[in-house]
Order: sequence, then structure tokens, then C-alpha cells
Amino acid sequence: MMLQSVQAFLGSLRFERRSSEHTIASYKTDLMDALAFFEADHLNTWQDIQESTIRALLAFRRNQKISPRTLNRQLSALRTFFRYLMRRGLITDNKAMRVLALKTSRALPRALDVDQMAKLLELPASNPFAIRDLAIMELLYSTGLRVSEIVSLNVRDLDLKQQQTPVLGKGKKSRLALIGRCAVKALEQWLSIRTTLAEPVEPALFVNNKGKRLSARSIQYRLYNIGIQQGVETRVTPHRLRHSFASHLLESSNDLRAVQELLGHADLSTTQIYTKVNFQHLANVYDKCHPRARKQSEENKK
Repeated sequence: MMLQSVQAFLGSLRFERRSSEHTIASYKTDLMDALAFFEADHLNTWQDIQESTIRALLAFRRNQKISPRTLNRQLSALRTFFRYLMRRGLITDNKAMRVLALKTSRALPRALDVDQMAKLLELPASNPFAIRDLAIMELLYSTGLRVSEIVSLNVRDLDLKQQQTPVLGKGKKSRLALIGRCAVKALEQWLSIRTTLAEPVEPALFVNNKGKRLSARSIQYRLYNIGIQQGVETRVTPHRLRHSFASHLLESSNDLRAVQELLGHADLSTTQIYTKVNFQHLANVYDKCHPRARKQSEENKK
């Protein structure tokens, strides 16, 4: 009975909410793990689950060295699942809502600095795939798109004259991404040769050596190797280019709301983490450049 409810919930995610397969898989992992714990405690219905039961689950997994971030994700999955059960009259209240999330230290996103980005984008356009890769990197850095959003783009989505493209982001929310002039130039060069590589009926903007839509994993692999090839001192990933877009734009504009819209963040608090990155950058500049800060640092070395 409890398992059937989980399966029905996962079905509603797929067919009613149109959630991604990645999201569904995450819910399944967290809920099946919780179900195994509850059944081992001889609980037979979801109505039997109490706050103390959920706390015991989190404590048990914490003793297994599971990170607070992962445990909070599982708690969030239970909260969402219990709301589903309440709507169907299978439980009377959401006990998971009364369990506090664990404290976590939120890692600051690591961006490439302007010099590192310049070095990366100096990739020689020596062959069709290098032209494609340069267009991908210019587009990632110009728009701040997620790699999944880049992969899903079709040729017909681009409006290079208006320098924009519609994007379907997380939660099936649409927004308009703006494309800078350098990215437009790189895309024009790629589009001039794309038909020599793509299958005739393939709509994807970026294709692989078989003429099919390029995958997110392929882009991650390509950027990693290009970073090494170009002598960039830190690991290059699509998400790091997204962080670089946000950090550099915020440094120049100080317009947090605009950056939020361009990134497609539903919550401003998600975007606010970039203000911490900027302050960290300012603190580093201060430590290196302010006379009194330098003096203190030099005295500490003695």
C-alpha cells in the first residue's frame, strides 16, 4: 500500500507535472530510501508516520555520513510527497513540514575571472568542431544558460538579428535570453557550416559527429578538455561559465534583479549568493592593495 502510493506519486510527476526524468529519479531515490526505513520500523501506512519517525530517519542517515544537503533534499521530497497524499485524503496533515531542515554551509559558486575567460575564448577555430565548441562557449558565457538549455535549443529558436532566443528553463518556465555580439558572430560562423555536419531533418542547434543533437555530457567533456588545451588553471565546466556570466555581469551592473531574470532563477535568494562572491573578490583586492592591509599582512609573516 505504501509502495503503491509512491509509484502513483511518481506517475503524477511524469504525466501531470511533466517533471524531468532527473527530477523523478531523485524523488524515487529519496522516497524509496525513506520507505525502506519506515517499513523496517514496522509502519504500515503513511498516516502512521510521525515527526519523531522522520527525525529518526534523518539521524540514522546522518550517522551513515550522508551530507546535510542530501538529507535536506530527502526531507523536501517527503514534504512534497505528503502534500500529494493530503490532496488525495490519504493522510490528515503533513508531519514533514514540522521537521526542521539541517543547517548547511552553502558553497560559493566558483567563476572564471575575466582573464581566464579571455584565454578560454581564444580557442582557434581550426576545424568545424572547434567552430562549434567556440560558439557553445560564447553562447554559455553571453547568456548564462544552463547546459540543458543549450542542448535543447533548435536552429529556429535563434533570432540573431534581434540578438535573442526563447528558453524553456526549470519547471517549464520560459524566458528570453539575450545574445551578445561576440556570441552572435560565433553562432553565425557555426551556422554557415552546420549543414555540412547535421542530418537533414535534425532541428538541434548543436550537433555531434553523427549529425545528431549534442548531449550535455559531450559538452561537459569538450569544455573540460578545451580548458586544459587553453591553459586555464581551473576546471572548466558549463556551469562555471554560467557562474562567470552572473558574477561578471553583477560586478559591472550591481543589478541583482536583472541578473535573476537572465539566469532564470525563481527565487532572488538563489541569485544573492553572487553578491557574496563579489564581496569576497573585493576583500581579496583590499587585502592585496590597501597599504594598511598589506602592512599588516607583511608584519604577520615576520
